[in-house]
Amino acid sequence: MKTHSRLSCTVALVALAGCASITRGSTNEVSFTSVPVGAEITTSTGQNCTTPCTMIFERREEFVATFTMGEEVRTIDVTTDLAANGAGAAAGNILAGGVIGLGIDAATGATLDHFPDPVHADFNAPQAQQIQAPPSTI
Repeated sequence: MKTHSRLSCTVALVALAGCASITRGSTNEVSFTSVPVGAEITTSTGQNCTTPCTMIFERREEFVATFTMGEEVRTIDVTTDLAANGAGAAAGNILAGGVIGLGIDAATGATLDHFPDPVHADFNAPQAQQIQAPPSTI
């Protein structure tokens, strides 16, 4: 019985060895900045803060950040894309035979990062010149 338990634990550890869910987690800190500082930010997820600030989002969560300063408003789309080290974790899952780890990473979005990050609004430039995230590939 002990041998069976040890074998099960060993298999589980190998399967999760490259798992991004373990090494990166399912949340991501996203920074927000503005020129000038002090813009009020509200996200489509319901979070808010005043620049400069940082908020935590689920890695798979895409959102719109609305920056407000007086009467001026800037909106910036924030999408998710495969992170460079997220790809490494996925490769680790494949090499270690971690099909379970790949499934967990896909479900939690652990291999993803938010773009742009930091999210920056420039109130000296029109909305059309704000840096937007590229269209999502996910």
